[in-house]
Amino acid sequence: MVPPVILSVPPTIATTKCFYFSSLIVHRIPPLTLNVVCILTVLGIGAGVDAANLHISPPGVALERPEATQQVVIHREDATGRLVDITRDVKIRIDPPKIAVVDDRGLVRPRANGVGTIIIQFNEHTQSIPITVSRLDNPLPVSFRNEVIPILTKSGCNSGGCHGKAEGQNGFKLSIFGFDPHADHEALVMESRGRRISTGQPTGSLVFQKASARTPHGGGRKIEPGSYRDRRLLRWISEGAKFDAAQDPSTKIVGIEIAPQQQILLDGETQQIRVDTIDAQGNHRCVTNETEYESNAAAIANVDSRGLIQARNIPGEATILVRHLGHVATCRITLPRPGVTFPRPAENNFIDALAWDKLERLGIEPSGRSDDAMFLRRVYLDTIGTLPTPQQAREFLNDPATNKRATLIDQLLNRDEYVDFWTMKWLDVLRADQLKISPQGAVAMQRWLRRGFAENRTFDKLATDLLTVQGNTSAEGPGSFYKILNKPDEAARSISQLLLGVRIECAQCHHHPSERWTQSDYVGLAGFFTGLKLKKLPNGEQAVVSFGGKDLPHPRSGEVVPTHALGAEPADFSRVSDRRRVFAEWLTSAQNPFFAKAIANRLWAHYLGRGLIEPIDDIRGTNPATNVPLMQALASHMREVGYDMKAFTRTLLNSRAYQLSSTTLPGNADDQQNFSHFIQKSLPAEVLLDAICQSTGVAEDFNGWPAGYRAIQVWDNRMPSYFFRIFGRPVRASVCECERSGEPSISQALHLLNAPEIFEKLTHRNGRARQLAASEMTSAEIIGELYLSTLSRLPIKAEKELMLQAFVESDRRSATEDVLWAILNSKEFVFNH
Repeated sequence: MVPPVILSVPPTIATTKCFYFSSLIVHRIPPLTLNVVCILTVLGIGAGVDAANLHISPPGVALERPEATQQVVIHREDATGRLVDITRDVKIRIDPPKIAVVDDRGLVRPRANGVGTIIIQFNEHTQSIPITVSRLDNPLPVSFRNEVIPILTKSGCNSGGCHGKAEGQNGFKLSIFGFDPHADHEALVMESRGRRISTGQPTGSLVFQKASARTPHGGGRKIEPGSYRDRRLLRWISEGAKFDAAQDPSTKIVGIEIAPQQQILLDGETQQIRVDTIDAQGNHRCVTNETEYESNAAAIANVDSRGLIQARNIPGEATILVRHLGHVATCRITLPRPGVTFPRPAENNFIDALAWDKLERLGIEPSGRSDDAMFLRRVYLDTIGTLPTPQQAREFLNDPATNKRATLIDQLLNRDEYVDFWTMKWLDVLRADQLKISPQGAVAMQRWLRRGFAENRTFDKLATDLLTVQGNTSAEGPGSFYKILNKPDEAARSISQLLLGVRIECAQCHHHPSERWTQSDYVGLAGFFTGLKLKKLPNGEQAVVSFGGKDLPHPRSGEVVPTHALGAEPADFSRVSDRRRVFAEWLTSAQNPFFAKAIANRLWAHYLGRGLIEPIDDIRGTNPATNVPLMQALASHMREVGYDMKAFTRTLLNSRAYQLSSTTLPGNADDQQNFSHFIQKSLPAEVLLDAICQSTGVAEDFNGWPAGYRAIQVWDNRMPSYFFRIFGRPVRASVCECERSGEPSISQALHLLNAPEIFEKLTHRNGRARQLAASEMTSAEIIGELYLSTLSRLPIKAEKELMLQAFVESDRRSATEDVLWAILNSKEFVFNH
């Protein structure tokens, strides 16, 4: 074992530092050394590669517009059969050179009509593909819909931060991401007395001048003068700035095609994406240079504005989102660490098998199993939001039983604190803000949740209760949820995010930029909540009633959209008066592809530190899970256990993946998505305050609440508390768990170090420190008791020797308080690891 380094801790409580102690014990980790030559040999790189085995895409080039471009991508096979992009490593020339030009990234542009050959030379080998350039003197008119809108999108003109925002910018408004090309055409050509476009003097057009900053533009230069965008925009204006001269349905873009759709890259390698549009006739046109690209994991693989992917040095997977004219596709990049082998850890259940499979493919060695103390503290805080007592910690650590972890998990799931903790968490996401739903409404929701968790009511039944509730909002139940969501579309999008993990809000005004959902889907989902009303009762309270309802009109066309669930057929309401019942039946049915996945991913994220899908409520085809087989297996398991959250949690907690150590290895320290080690998490504000109270032995005095109440039991989210505010307690303004802040700050560190409230607990006459100092325990025994009450472990020899110095330099009482203060300010205390 690598010897530890002891981090000095100030012996007196008066000494302050404006940062957390990183930990009480910091381990030296030797740098990882890899035999690069061996790795390259294993992969076949630079050894016996057939240079003649090239793959050129596309097999031929045809350019029919003056501004047309064609991305050429050249691959070769390495000794393992893996395709490697060498486009920027080959020599490319065109014969005859007068017809076209190609840059060093393989992008071909036309010069003159003609037929020729593109010649690719790699080492001593040469291959060629044909090229045809035509119609440069008589091209098809520029299509505003298909060719100008992409210019506005690629340049950021119609983004939410520019002219695409709701109120526009400086009197000029475009539809966000070009979702309404007719309105955009009218804004450019007709509005502002037509001063933006001058077909008589195209180069004098305001849009042409400002986009290229030839005339001062508040947004700066968006289009380079002389570029293909600049020339296409000018040609469109010169042709009369028509919407779509062809007016031919066959020219409508029906999809995009990308290549490659998946690729394996090694550290530092690159891969060029090629993108084609496909029209209704099946014609392809290269739009690689006109498309938007975005990586969901830039630390693993980044992508530039022209679709060139750059692999980093962190193993894992990244998804490149490709977006063009409302159509989306993805390229999945896998970045393994080659040459890494490790003994496969033991498997406690199916979770481990699928997790180890992924780590083996990526070459990421998992950390070892957590020791008993680390597991004990972790599982207590994760499951019941409460620290074990010193006696509970001592009993578990001394228990020789081989099944003691499984036994402890069962015990925790039956504790009252489990009910308190998970009630608190769901009060947050159900927006139980007592200012919005009234104190009575918050209490009613708390009682409903408490009863549900105490009785282990399955999640599908809790969801059904939420969706079909009627009656007094102050009666025990979730009725007050609808006091906030009192409009059909608000209810639809919040419930979609909460129970389906689908953020459909973007489809309110336009086609979802990253998914298939349209405005029709948004309106169709809202139709389930049109019969919902709040009725005032004689006593002044309100009741939820739902009957009737109607299908809603499309916000743009005005046509009535049949009510339907996401991806489902129109709903049948012939058997019910409450439309929500039909939605609840679909929600919990086997045909729903989202429900089981959403709750499984939410629970996984809570216990393992991040979701398999992140953000946890953004499930879509363009945001796949980091481990797709594992995500599918977890969703299936959720259905198999009948949405029994305790049974599902038991499976998670018993897995070896959950029980891994948080101590990283040189080969997995940079892994943040594949669960090769346990991810350290900040303690929620309420849990941290309770832990401080429990460790010091002094309960918090909550204003207006009976003595002895713990923070996780307090339903009043508006109760004044500086501690809650700086440690990120949510105000319950949305159904997103992201509202709870887990980021550490200087304010938090200073509060733990200097707050009078903390000092009072440390020095309280009935507190733990005073009691231990007055006991007959030895100094070493006092230190051991403090460690057990805070970190759920005994100090190692070096820590004990360090802490004993406080007893030499100060009196017994001060030394006990100082040691406890030092531990409370350690990273090991304020984080769950």
